[in-house]
Amino acid sequence: AGDDSVQAGFKAGPCCPRILHSLEIGTVMTLFYQKKSQRPERRTFQIRQDTRQIVWSRNPDKMEGEIDIREIRELRLGKGSRDFERYPEEARKLDGTHCFIMLYGLEFRLRTLSVAAFSEEEVNMWITGLNWLMIDTQRAPAPQQTDRWLRKQFEVMDRSHEGSITVKDVKALLPQINYRVPNMRFLKDKLQEVEARSELSYPNFAQLYRTLMFDAQKNVSARYKLIYIYKAVEEFLTFLFSKENSVCDPRLSPVVPDDMKKPLSQYWISSSHNTYLTGDQFSSESSLEAYARCLRMGCRCIELDCWDGPDDLPIIYHGHTLTSKIKFLDVLHTIKEHAFVTSEYPVILSIEDHCSVVQQRNMATYFKKVFGDLLLTKPVDSNAEELPSPYQLRRKILIKHKKLVEGTVYEEVASASYSENDISNSLKNGILYLEDPIDHTWTPHYFVLTSNKIYYSEETSHYQTADEEEDDEGKEECNNNEQHCTERWFHGKLGGGRDGRQVAEKLLQEYCEGGAKDGTFLVRESETFVGDYTLSFWRSGRVQHCRIHSRQESGSTRFYLTDNLVFDSLYRLICHYRDTPLRCNEFEMRLGNPVPQPNAHESREWYHSNLSRVQAEHMLMRVPRDGAFLVRKRSEHNSYAISFRAEGKIKHCRIQQEGRLFMLGSSAEFESLVDLVSYYEKHPLYRKMRLRYPINEDTLDRMGTTELDYGALYEVRTPHFYVEANKMPTARCTVKALYDYRAQREDELCFPKQALILNVDKQEGGWWRGDYGGKKQLWFPANYVEEVPSSPTRELDESSPLGTFLKGFIDVPTCHVVVHKDGKNSRSFVFTIHSQHLSSHPVQTLDVAADSLEDLTSWVSKIREAAQNADARVSEEKQMERRKKIAVELSDLVVYCRPVPFNEDKIGTERACYRDMSSFPETKAEKFATRGRGKRFLQYNRRQLSRIYPRGQRLDSSNYDPLPMWLCGSQLVALNFQTPDKPMQLNQALFMLGGGSGYVPQPDIMRDDAFDPFDKDTLHVEPITIQLQVLGARHLPKNGRSIVCPFVEVEICGADYDSCKCKTDVVADNGLNPVWVQKQFVFDIHNPTFTFLRFTVYEEDMFSDPNFLAQATYPVRLLKTGYRSVPLKNSYSEELELASLLVHIEIVNAKVCTPLAAELSNQISLLERSGSADVSYQQSLEELRAAQDQLSELVEARNRRLVATSNFYVQSVVQTLTSLFETLVTFNVSIYHWNSRQKNKDCRVSISYKPTIQI
Repeated sequence: AGDDSVQAGFKAGPCCPRILHSLEIGTVMTLFYQKKSQRPERRTFQIRQDTRQIVWSRNPDKMEGEIDIREIRELRLGKGSRDFERYPEEARKLDGTHCFIMLYGLEFRLRTLSVAAFSEEEVNMWITGLNWLMIDTQRAPAPQQTDRWLRKQFEVMDRSHEGSITVKDVKALLPQINYRVPNMRFLKDKLQEVEARSELSYPNFAQLYRTLMFDAQKNVSARYKLIYIYKAVEEFLTFLFSKENSVCDPRLSPVVPDDMKKPLSQYWISSSHNTYLTGDQFSSESSLEAYARCLRMGCRCIELDCWDGPDDLPIIYHGHTLTSKIKFLDVLHTIKEHAFVTSEYPVILSIEDHCSVVQQRNMATYFKKVFGDLLLTKPVDSNAEELPSPYQLRRKILIKHKKLVEGTVYEEVASASYSENDISNSLKNGILYLEDPIDHTWTPHYFVLTSNKIYYSEETSHYQTADEEEDDEGKEECNNNEQHCTERWFHGKLGGGRDGRQVAEKLLQEYCEGGAKDGTFLVRESETFVGDYTLSFWRSGRVQHCRIHSRQESGSTRFYLTDNLVFDSLYRLICHYRDTPLRCNEFEMRLGNPVPQPNAHESREWYHSNLSRVQAEHMLMRVPRDGAFLVRKRSEHNSYAISFRAEGKIKHCRIQQEGRLFMLGSSAEFESLVDLVSYYEKHPLYRKMRLRYPINEDTLDRMGTTELDYGALYEVRTPHFYVEANKMPTARCTVKALYDYRAQREDELCFPKQALILNVDKQEGGWWRGDYGGKKQLWFPANYVEEVPSSPTRELDESSPLGTFLKGFIDVPTCHVVVHKDGKNSRSFVFTIHSQHLSSHPVQTLDVAADSLEDLTSWVSKIREAAQNADARVSEEKQMERRKKIAVELSDLVVYCRPVPFNEDKIGTERACYRDMSSFPETKAEKFATRGRGKRFLQYNRRQLSRIYPRGQRLDSSNYDPLPMWLCGSQLVALNFQTPDKPMQLNQALFMLGGGSGYVPQPDIMRDDAFDPFDKDTLHVEPITIQLQVLGARHLPKNGRSIVCPFVEVEICGADYDSCKCKTDVVADNGLNPVWVQKQFVFDIHNPTFTFLRFTVYEEDMFSDPNFLAQATYPVRLLKTGYRSVPLKNSYSEELELASLLVHIEIVNAKVCTPLAAELSNQISLLERSGSADVSYQQSLEELRAAQDQLSELVEARNRRLVATSNFYVQSVVQTLTSLFETLVTFNVSIYHWNSRQKNKDCRVSISYKPTIQI
């Protein structure tokens, strides 16, 4: 997402060691918390150089929080954050020059750390030091970054700050960093190699890490004949995976002033849709920070959705929705502050105006007042016949708004046909409640009333402000007196009589057999002192017990070990002694790891000790709700199963007990079944399904149905028919083609992009069968299609305002409403909507609850009014033309971006004015960006601007595919920047080409009149072939509790004729350092000027579903060849710490090979048909292969560049290019400055080419 290098007005230069030393010692500052429940307090803030973190604490023994410096995106002076606004009285007393804010995070919505120092000098010291540290941290060589990461892991385990960790700590850490230990013998052998026994110092730990990393991936070097000589092999392997060896060459994408001197219409311009939103389109927060974030990400076209507000000044929000409102004037000040921090090139404000003429005049006044000279108010050249260039418009803000026709004063008439698909045209919308038929709770749903339908969504969440979300964090904490009950360390009443002490000792002894550290503990109810508790812990090889006293103070129970330190809950007491040492005459010790409860699951309502699979299915068939579940004991030793409903089907998953741990799938480890269920009540177990309804006989009597839902099984079958899960047949489905596919054999399908393939049978091996174009059950590649949801309302999704959120609808013309005077089932404000029978829809009855009487009355009134006037209103609105009044003061500010209705007949004529532009929803743009019409649309975009925006039904703020629009020359392809999806990742990749300036010159071929963006035969560029192998990965992110089973999808994204994707095999249980078997992917690319290479790393979960882990997307023209690292990013395009792939990539000029290869292939085909192919066939075949090899060698020799890598790493010289295949070439690789604390090292590396290696 880019790095903000300019921070708070300070330039980063050499940093005085005195400043860094002062920051390491720390200063006291006032912290304004993000949680509303915590008042501002003074804390000591320090820099940790060895881990590159900011930490703060009340006292040195207890660190309260930390921030990775690599995650800081902006430093901002003053009190401009919500943290200060929560406590205005305290903030008012502070001098603004003594305050600053750190904005940090790896998502679109950044978190804030707001602090107040004692002086302006102290603020300057922090800002100066942090600016230097931010840049230095980003530029640090790979070994330093690895060392910092290792120290962070070590310090998390070293809770006692003794400088050592145990073997048990290491064993617990490895699954957390995605590494599965095969067995304890393996780990013990590795520990012996690093000369560590029961405890490890940091050097031991770091060496263990290097051993694990190298041993797993040294086979890569052997397989590809990289033969190393000295011990620096580990360092060299680290270099290969590092950013310094990146596959992307940033030197090919600088901002060159001469490239910015073409007309605006010849650029792709980074553009945002509904810029103010931080989430979905109907209930998320509108935020000034969203504008700041987009502008700093290089966005150059932002949207302001203006509605009449108080004090005759507009407000900005998504009209007629639950999105929050922000002030127009605040937005202008934010734009001015951040517009030109990242890029000096022009910013376009796309104004969506719903305001009165009075408020429009005020808008114009404040545009001029706030922006001043930055605002463009007159043409750059009044005699020009084309748009000005970005260079001419540097540091200018342009207004895109409808403009009055000359000679008119107030109003313009523009056709705008009424569309119910736009939520802004709804009569009413908001949150109402539907009763859950299973547990009879009321769940929130989003309702939209239009002139002829009431639409309602799937279960959703209340709209919340950020403050309310933070308050909820506190609400999740249970009552102080009960909070300990859910903790792993609390065992309740152990045994009977005086057996509790013996049971506790046995549990601790068994748990500590593996070498647990002192401080391992549990808490139990005291048998001697009723109402008190006992702390049992492990120290010096034996179990000790300590009474936790309780007493009553002011009606509340207090807990303590010593009279002078009292706590208001047992939970807080234990938390304190886990951070602060427990001191007595004989010893001093912190509480460490808790001992989990044994067999706590047996008393839970979801557990069944004697239930078969068939019986479980019978029970779940009576509860037709996703999220219904139970856990049962299987007949096999130490084996359980969780049976649940998801996506309307019943599924089972095995749980295996291994020692004291419970394993779900192959690597998700839990201390108990209770932990497992608790985790998946909060996190998805299968796709989006969380465990929700525990099922037993009592709950069945209360919420179950009498009919069995046989459709929930994988096929309709009798109750007694039973098959194993992995033998269940897969239901057939429908898929949609992502790309064109031309059959290569007679038994394959041929289809165009967007084709629907029916009756699909998913086979193994990447090829499926299906029906299309009259052909039945022929083969096609699975990676060319995507599955279409089999929802009965799928067609309605496209036409309803709720899009894919749609759950159902009611016809307004035939409905009537009845109010329940006494409410229903704990809800006071309930009404029922009855819909009479129509030929196309059955009779419906819907009980709906509102939050208040006022809300209920409003909804009932609007529904009744709509039902009475439905026919007349629909007829009137379908013929309506919207008459819009525009203030002349605002109209005069519009110079170049004048929105007008699109008129295809004007294209290429004198009537087409370069100052006019048109906007298109994606659905309309898709009709132009197609074969047959794309060339015409491109012709329009050569002279005029066009803006594309997402259709109104994308309430989840998802994005459309921008590639066809870019290919047709559309400049302003507006996307939801807050959404971390593939379109936004492609957008980030495209604007790499402009060096983050927000402007990318379109290729010259797009100015060629003969060029058709959808016809590869009109291309006048040289095609290329990319040959690529994925060799390995490091530090893949973890998704949930399981160790990931990764695979990599490699995709070419571009025109339909170039798009293609392949994937590697799955590596089991290794996300730390997986290695893939040799498999070469070959991509033929016809238009490399507009093609992206995209790597997506997925994990295959226990249900064989792919889950996103990481991605990296690059323009093909920025690629470097050879053995290269692919630094991985998260879904928001923020770099992941140390995560990377290692690939081998070759790029060949395919056009040179094609004629000769085609001629030889034709000769071979003729010989085969003539029947005289023996000698001639073999001769031609050998000639073909020799020619291809020779051609590849010549192209490689031509394209090979000697790259002088960073002076921190490798300088290599290739002496001879003519003997690549015959000789062993030795590189003298000088590797030095690997770590600022190490002396220079030399390493001699021999590399055997197969056929070539480029570094």
